Amino acid sequence: MALDWQTKLIQPAVSAPHGFYSLATPTFRGSTTILPSAADVADHWVQIQRPYRYGSYGTPTTLELGARIAEIEGAEHCFITPGGQAAIALIYLAFANAGTHVLVPDSVYGSSRELAQRHLKRLDIDVEFYDPLMGGAIQSLIRNNTRLIWCESPGSITMEIQDIPAITAVARRSGIVTALDNTYSAGVLFHAFSHGIDVSMQALTKYVGGHSDLCLGSVTVRQAELYRQLGDVHQLLGMYASPDDCSLALRGLQTMGVRLSHLEESALAIARFFSEQPEVHAVLHPALASCPGHAIWSRDFRGSTSVFSVVFTERISREAIVRFIQSLKMFKLGFGWGGVTSLVMRYDDLGRAASVPTERLVRFNVGLESVEDLIADLRAAWTALR
Repeated sequence: MALDWQTKLIQPAVSAPHGFYSLATPTFRGSTTILPSAADVADHWVQIQRPYRYGSYGTPTTLELGARIAEIEGAEHCFITPGGQAAIALIYLAFANAGTHVLVPDSVYGSSRELAQRHLKRLDIDVEFYDPLMGGAIQSLIRNNTRLIWCESPGSITMEIQDIPAITAVARRSGIVTALDNTYSAGVLFHAFSHGIDVSMQALTKYVGGHSDLCLGSVTVRQAELYRQLGDVHQLLGMYASPDDCSLALRGLQTMGVRLSHLEESALAIARFFSEQPEVHAVLHPALASCPGHAIWSRDFRGSTSVFSVVFTERISREAIVRFIQSLKMFKLGFGWGGVTSLVMRYDDLGRAASVPTERLVRFNVGLESVEDLIADLRAAWTALR
């Protein structure tokens, strides 16, 4: 039967020849997927075991990125989410419900803190913030209804290093799930699972993406039961990740190793520059001995990355800090980190019980620019500070 031209536009009988194998993962886009058999119709998210059901559960591009993240983290399963905050929300909602108790480090990422304080409380989930440096003493905070212990090491902005093995040992004895925001380590500089963590998440937006042009998150697990719990919630919340963004993240993985090495070297050079300035009270960089938890960092981590904070002395006013930041040319004023461009961000009082005076804290992300140019930029801006 001869088909009408309009039908041929939708259902062509021709295609490109087979046999093209590229080093790049293809970008598979799609919502509706074609099922192989009318007898095999079921709406389920486990697409690694059954035929693809629907694009929002993952295309081959999405699932390959998840498999790659699981591989480098030494895990079995990985869910890709639309962003790092979505990954955090997925973990909260998979393992905490009404009437349960969750422990969160006081140094946690601000949006994770907001989610816990504002939304989880509406769901009758009791959130308690703990000293990130307390280690095994967290045992004193465990309740009969504690279901989840969050960790984040280094801590967001104030960079505290947690004793993860001590915390996870307490959690295992009590049958409590532990989750780690492992974005700082890109899943490779700190091995979450060998240190006892049950669930590892990353904002792939940062080092995996690497170029400040995508938003993605990941949630990685080893245990089958945790995988099932997360998968059910992931499906019901419709956490669809763009295959185009996943394609960029797959490309970012290929250069992440060399980027991390360069970023570590440059960030350390600039952190040492700050440590020599009399106007600086503290440099919060885990690789420096003055940083809280440095000894644990030396024991557990394979390296450091691009982000650290500087606390100015009491005699440096807020206005002087603002002038200093405004005078910088190479460091752009912006939230985020992990990309190729150097960034700076000022913080007022974070409302934490931290031992550092956060109202005079400035966070830096060091990019891939010449370290000599970055230090020259800081020296030029120093006159505005003084």
